[in-house]
Amino acid sequence: MFSADQNCWFVRKVICWRAAASIAWAVLLLPPTTAVFVILSKFSLFFPIQTLSECLSVMTSASGVLSFVLLCSVTTMVGFLIFVYYTVIPTVACSKIALLGLLLHPRHVANSLLHCFMGIMVAWWAAVTIGGRYEMNTYPCGVEDAPPQMCLNEYHLILLLAGAFVGFSHNLFGVIHNMNYVSFPTVQQYKYLRFKESLPLVVKCSAVQALYSIRNYILVYFFLGYIPREWICKMFNLHLNSSTHRLDTISGLLDLTLLYHLWSSATFLLFTWYTALLLFRIFITEDYSFPIQSSFTEDVHQCLPRVLSDPKPGILKFLALQDLALLSQHSPWRRGEVFSLSQPGGHPHNWNAISKECQSLLADLTQRLIAYHDSVATNGRAKSLSSGSGELKSTSDSSSEDQRSPMARNVPIQSPDCVFGSTQPRHSTAPFTPPYQDSYFSSPNLRRLATSVYQGSPWHGTVQSPHVMRRAPKLWSTPTDSQSSGSPLLSAAPLPSPKQVADQPGLLAQFLHNRKEQVKSFLSKRVLIAYLFNKLPEASSEALFAGSQAHIWALEGLSYLVQASFSEDHFGVVQTALPSILSTMLLLQEAVDRHFKLPHASTKPMRTAGGMVEPAYKTLRFALRAALKTAIYRITTTFGDHLNAVHMSAEHRKRLQLFLHYKE
Repeated sequence: MFSADQNCWFVRKVICWRAAASIAWAVLLLPPTTAVFVILSKFSLFFPIQTLSECLSVMTSASGVLSFVLLCSVTTMVGFLIFVYYTVIPTVACSKIALLGLLLHPRHVANSLLHCFMGIMVAWWAAVTIGGRYEMNTYPCGVEDAPPQMCLNEYHLILLLAGAFVGFSHNLFGVIHNMNYVSFPTVQQYKYLRFKESLPLVVKCSAVQALYSIRNYILVYFFLGYIPREWICKMFNLHLNSSTHRLDTISGLLDLTLLYHLWSSATFLLFTWYTALLLFRIFITEDYSFPIQSSFTEDVHQCLPRVLSDPKPGILKFLALQDLALLSQHSPWRRGEVFSLSQPGGHPHNWNAISKECQSLLADLTQRLIAYHDSVATNGRAKSLSSGSGELKSTSDSSSEDQRSPMARNVPIQSPDCVFGSTQPRHSTAPFTPPYQDSYFSSPNLRRLATSVYQGSPWHGTVQSPHVMRRAPKLWSTPTDSQSSGSPLLSAAPLPSPKQVADQPGLLAQFLHNRKEQVKSFLSKRVLIAYLFNKLPEASSEALFAGSQAHIWALEGLSYLVQASFSEDHFGVVQTALPSILSTMLLLQEAVDRHFKLPHASTKPMRTAGGMVEPAYKTLRFALRAALKTAIYRITTTFGDHLNAVHMSAEHRKRLQLFLHYKE
């Protein structure tokens, strides 16, 4: 699951033990849960003492103990699957066809079949525990004066199939709603308190989802129940008792006792699985304290500055950033280690590594927001550089690469392809990367790219004609847009360079490209195709901010450390990085503000219904916007007018004055 690098020490020593502890507690909670299910399935209002004695005999019998061992094995397998498939960055499908492809992925198909099998095992245990007409899968039947025959017990069959259906529905529901996503709590609590607080919610969600699953299962069994019944009878040479009612009829399915046992069995199945999921989330998100520095060389890779610089595994990165946010707020002694100087040498290695990684995360998010805005700002059309503009693209990329800060090159979090469209190349940077010191939205690279004209053209130079000004490209567009759309940029086209002529596509490639565009245009006019391929509302924005919990912790850690440095930094190591920190935050705020001004971006978080589904990733962009503004205010409130002496661009100073005067 994880790459075999030096970070596997954390998975081996921490994560695996936490997962094992969550599975152990899920198994230890099975006896009381099983006792409650047995009592509810055999409860009789008129004979309560007899009910308790029957429950005790069922749980202490040999068959009951063996079936309980099987139930423990299923719970262990469920916990292991949760551990294998969990993630800290959710997978957001941007369209119906993307969601369908996610559901049909071989890994998810195999996982669905495995959940069906485990659902059958739990349903078999429930049938044996309930007893009576559900206990045996066959029974002897026949007419008088005739040899006995073995008939199929349809009550046992319908319970087993219900377990398979509920298991499949649970896995399908989990893939659609990102049940494998693990979100971190805002407020740190003890594990017992978190479990106690969430237990009523688990019971409610299990009962409600079991009710909907059984409703859907009854409809499916009413129309298709005869298929598995006839197939089993044919395969095992069984007969159907003609004196009993078929259960795929209205009269057979309106049996209230049958419906109650189906619902209670499904509720028990979902409760045990949701309990394992809840315990895993509680154990895996528990905070972990990393050492700031170590005196031993072999333990350096376990220190916080080194851990922050390693992008994988993701859970290690997130726990390290969480630890940074906590220590920056509540641990003066550990903050002193961050501000300390190395001996010998007197260099602030700890602070340099931590601040560099946090700024790298924020700069990467800024560049992805710029690339996304650049792809949708021009009439919502994704832009791509044409093949004939390779020289211009390489020139702009090389110049931006030279001017780019090295902190923006480490990219631990990637956005899915659907965020930028099919024509956006999968790079961590935008098509242009402006200089780090100035604003991304008014950079010299963009102005140079937007006004670059062939020097031999008569339009080169200081032309003041209003016609030329009207024909100039707008902001967020490049000259290659007009070239790719087929219209010339200016009235006098520049002479193509030899490299551009050589890079032009051939006749066959142009023919295939035209046919491809015709097919796409034809399919886009079909209602079903448009329904499948149209992007879901706000899905691109959710996918863009799916990993923003790391950026929120980076903002909190940086801002609290800068705030504490006003009185605790005796060597002045933070003040040297204060201009770059403020510039990074202001650039990110500018990009976030522009993102929320897009037509499709909502300005308020949507209400999410409570349940086992983690809706945190749907509101991360709003939490990031609030955390970013709070972080800047935290710094400006602490330093006040001292920030006027910090070197920064005029645009950033103007925006910073809004925070200093509480006008932002």
